[in-house]
Amino acid sequence: MSEDSGPSRIISADCHINEPPHVYDALPSRLKDRAPKMLRGADGGDGWSFDGGPPKRTFGIESTAGRAGPDKKMSGLRFDEILPGNYEGKAHVEDMRKDGIDVSVVFPAYSIQTYVMEDRELGVACMRSYNDWILGEFQGAAPKNLVGLPLIPVDDGMEICLAEFDRSLQSGAKAVFIPGLPVRPYHDRYYDPLFARAAEANIPLNFHRTFGGRGQEADWDGIADLKVSAGGTVWRFFAAVRPFTYLIYSGVFDRHPNLKIVAAEVNFGWLPFWIQTMEQNFDVRTELHDATLETTHRPVEYMGKNLFVTVLDDAVGFEQIAAHPWLADCAMWSSDYPHSVTIWPDSAKALETLGQDVDHRAMAKIAHGNASRVFGV
Repeated sequence: MSEDSGPSRIISADCHINEPPHVYDALPSRLKDRAPKMLRGADGGDGWSFDGGPPKRTFGIESTAGRAGPDKKMSGLRFDEILPGNYEGKAHVEDMRKDGIDVSVVFPAYSIQTYVMEDRELGVACMRSYNDWILGEFQGAAPKNLVGLPLIPVDDGMEICLAEFDRSLQSGAKAVFIPGLPVRPYHDRYYDPLFARAAEANIPLNFHRTFGGRGQEADWDGIADLKVSAGGTVWRFFAAVRPFTYLIYSGVFDRHPNLKIVAAEVNFGWLPFWIQTMEQNFDVRTELHDATLETTHRPVEYMGKNLFVTVLDDAVGFEQIAAHPWLADCAMWSSDYPHSVTIWPDSAKALETLGQDVDHRAMAKIAHGNASRVFGV
């Protein structure tokens, strides 16, 4: 990029909200006494309780935007201490403008717990109430600048899944959220009706690392249990490797060539090695007539057409664009507002620094071009 060629437009393809206390007010009356509630925790902060007990976590690293230095707590913040941009659409847009961001794609926060609630009637009802809020109140406050992601109940039977998908589209959804850890892997034929509907409607499906669902293995932490550690944060940057691999090899995009799937907050420095390995095994298995290989196209052909990632300050990834130009076709900028690692309010400065040796056309794709065509904004 030239010295005066900062991005003319920026879209953040991965921001978040923190749900307000009234997010589940649309629950049917028969379920309201069992609704999740925001409660005061033992550390003096506020947090969500999904089982009637004390909150497992209180607000902290997921809501620290605007809080500098020692105020960036792991937990212990009250709801009235976090920026209104966490939960008010107009305030969110104003915060994005401070960052030079024109459009924000907004992921859920604590509502991902609805995927692991044992009472599935209540869980699905909570998803619907959240969707009414994110699309009606939050996105509705500035529909040209906000893309709210409604929760799609993929684990509750395809009839329920498609019904909520269609209802969300009727409410103005431009994209939807799917869990990072579904009960069935996404290459399962079970999902074909959803994939067909999404491809036909040109609606991208978005998952965020391992948000949503229950982990299959025990380690230091688990998002389903609202635990966070340095180790868990690192490995989740590689959370797209498995689903991306099986989505391609199983022929999902051969059956649904217009389907678009976005993996959020995984960066892209790992993609060249992964594609190299995918291509090598594609060649070998094709020669061996491997029946499990159901794709007829080379893996790299799906990048930027069907598969996308959101990126933050991944210097390694930006350095590899010159050798692997296709990286610029599948990467979308993310400020990750209002989380502790957020680039906000310095997205333009960060993009200029990261892109100082990158072709300006490639940087334009990452800053806004790819997100514009994927989300239709």
